[in-house]
Amino acid sequence: MHLALAQARLAWGIAKPNPAVGCVLVREGQIVGQGHTQEIGGPHAEVMAIRAAGVHAQGATAYVTLEPCSHIGRTPPCSQGLIDAGITQVVYGCQDPNPQVAGQGIQQLLAAGVEVVGPVLQEQCQAVNAGFMHYMSTNRPYVFSKLACSLDGRTAMASGQSQWITGPEARARVHLMRAQSCALVTGIGSILADDPSMTCRAPELVTSGVPEALIGRVKQPLRVVIDSRLNSPQNAKIFQQNGPVLLLTCVQDKQLHAPFVALGAEVIVVPDQQGKADLAAVIDCLAQRGCQQIMLEAGAGLNASFLQAGLLQRLEVFMAPKILGASGRPLLQHNIERLEDAWQLAFSQVESIGDDLLLSLRLS
Repeated sequence: MHLALAQARLAWGIAKPNPAVGCVLVREGQIVGQGHTQEIGGPHAEVMAIRAAGVHAQGATAYVTLEPCSHIGRTPPCSQGLIDAGITQVVYGCQDPNPQVAGQGIQQLLAAGVEVVGPVLQEQCQAVNAGFMHYMSTNRPYVFSKLACSLDGRTAMASGQSQWITGPEARARVHLMRAQSCALVTGIGSILADDPSMTCRAPELVTSGVPEALIGRVKQPLRVVIDSRLNSPQNAKIFQQNGPVLLLTCVQDKQLHAPFVALGAEVIVVPDQQGKADLAAVIDCLAQRGCQQIMLEAGAGLNASFLQAGLLQRLEVFMAPKILGASGRPLLQHNIERLEDAWQLAFSQVESIGDDLLLSLRLS
């Protein structure tokens, strides 16, 4: 199953919005085939592994990170494909929460006489597709924020200088997170201060472990700018890159939209909430587009607003072993007067990334 998980991770950035699934076929103690989900409309992991195994799939055991699908979508059902290939046992990582599957794949295999074992390494298999699992279970996008700070919780010097607090390995991981996500969201403050491109770049993806052969197949996420008053510079880098850009604003005048539309951006009006874009409406807009996993890359103000609105499922905080001092800019722009009013989070994982730490926190 660990090998199947490694296969699944190869599908990050390629398979979305389908889940990234890995499959390994074993016969008489030998690996005879393995594969991962291809681009949308392409073969699923089980089909790729069966093709690789050829005649050796007969009588094999399939280790697959997600319950095989049992419905006809853009491709035939994988449960039937395993049956037709002569697979005698299926070991699955976690059940598929998609209502069109949700245990039916397992039942179809059992009905055909295939032995089914699982779940195995369930938490790891669910984590590979956190966005998909959440979206299918709740019909809401999985929204997380990426933050980078010093040991004393500062994101920049008082002057705004912030490049670079974290090291190259941490920055490479950010590109992998982008590749996994359907949409990247930032605010006008970040556009004006940092002029980010917000793309998945090849060198960083290679550093993060993506094989060079797959780099060209990584699908750029939708880049989203929340700009309530349409203050974005028309020469901003985000409008100069390949890939889709969505500009969300409270300005209804279509004549003011026109210059951004000419740059290739799509402009959508969202409700005004006390002079700012309604963030719940922002998430609803992205949900309607089928965005399962949304990554927030923004400043202290917008991050605090998302957190206060209860719209975040997780924080991913890269912490560098640096101390920037009391005058540095804070992680979140929000004043809390009483300890009992503090936001309560829970650590789910702590990982070393180069010289930095990655703190994964869930909202408790």
